[in-house]
Amino acid sequence: MNQTIAEKILSRHSGKKVLAGDICIADVDLIMAQDGTAPLAIRAFEKMGKKKVAYPEKSIFVIDHNSPSPSIGVSQLHALMRNFVKKQKMNFSESGSGICHIVLPERGYIKPGNLIIGADSHTPTYGALNAFAIGIGSTDIAAGLYTGKLWFKVPETIKISLRGKLPKGVFAKDIALFLIKNLRADGANYQVIELKGKGVESLSMDARFTLCNMLVETGAKSAILEVDKKTEKWLKEYKVNGLNPVSPDKNASYCQVLEFNLSNLEPQIAKPHRVDNVVSLKKLAGKRIDEAFLGTCTNGRLEDLRIAASILKGKKVHRNVRLIIVPGSREIFLNAVKENLIKIFIEAEAAVLPPGCGPCVGTGQGVPADKEIVISTANRNFKGRMGNPDAFIYLASPATVAASSIKGKITDPREFI
Repeated sequence: MNQTIAEKILSRHSGKKVLAGDICIADVDLIMAQDGTAPLAIRAFEKMGKKKVAYPEKSIFVIDHNSPSPSIGVSQLHALMRNFVKKQKMNFSESGSGICHIVLPERGYIKPGNLIIGADSHTPTYGALNAFAIGIGSTDIAAGLYTGKLWFKVPETIKISLRGKLPKGVFAKDIALFLIKNLRADGANYQVIELKGKGVESLSMDARFTLCNMLVETGAKSAILEVDKKTEKWLKEYKVNGLNPVSPDKNASYCQVLEFNLSNLEPQIAKPHRVDNVVSLKKLAGKRIDEAFLGTCTNGRLEDLRIAASILKGKKVHRNVRLIIVPGSREIFLNAVKENLIKIFIEAEAAVLPPGCGPCVGTGQGVPADKEIVISTANRNFKGRMGNPDAFIYLASPATVAASSIKGKITDPREFI
């Protein structure tokens, strides 16, 4: 039987041909945990009784969720991570370097055809580079550190073809929200989403990362794209060599085949308190906001900052709104400085925080007050997501967030584009 991308990658890594529903034990290419999950993985690893990580060169811990540390307790967990990494001679990304899902691709850790496990639910972001990347729990990460392998139940795959090209003022975040609205929050449980078509080919790499990141919110195990010239150019820029891309067989078996046309798509917005509670932005235009947040592993990339800066240039954030901007990595921050984007943000009276997850997690800066309304570029709007279960979070594109921060209310970004 012909295979999907996920089936092929798991076959390569397990040494036998596998299909959806099969169980296999596969070698992994990279193991990642962040500061919210790594301490649990360390303790589980130590309970297993092994002294040495099997493949330290294939393992990395990242401090990004609480960066810099907001409390003594978190600082102790960070110290635990640093000591473990030093002892095990593992790779490490220190506080201030940026978000794991942005930093790892930038540093060349992700290659087409890789099998990657990460103790973070948005690990499938790496699917934009043709890797089969899945989010797992800390105990499974410990098992991966222990053996360099993990067991997998091979998932079914949904193929989604995107036709057409996005209109002006509509972005990858809008595509993601539209797809989540159609699939629903449980529409792809334990399934992989393969994205294809001219609509995907027209997207930048930054936009593709956004798409793979957000599709986790359908319950998907992962999302994955094929390699094209844009992918190859991006990988060359970040000095990633030895590519081994994977494409599906022509007659691969899919559990669903869906097709959508992007040509008439309008800006979308997710209402509290579900990511799939999505409507056309025009239905909420004019609703007041208190806080606007631009950043995260979904939309903290350079392209996102450029889009926001093009709208904010020469303007001021509304007097009743707080705009918080967090570049996704140190490299993005530096490039934003070179391109004068940070100057535009500061002159617009936004607050710019150091690279990291920022207000998304809700454990540091940017926590909203009771009943406050936030418009955010993050990937989740559940109760308490930003630290206050009595606040209301709306999800939208960087353009929508920037436009709304100027007007003080939910605003169609096409007014500014």
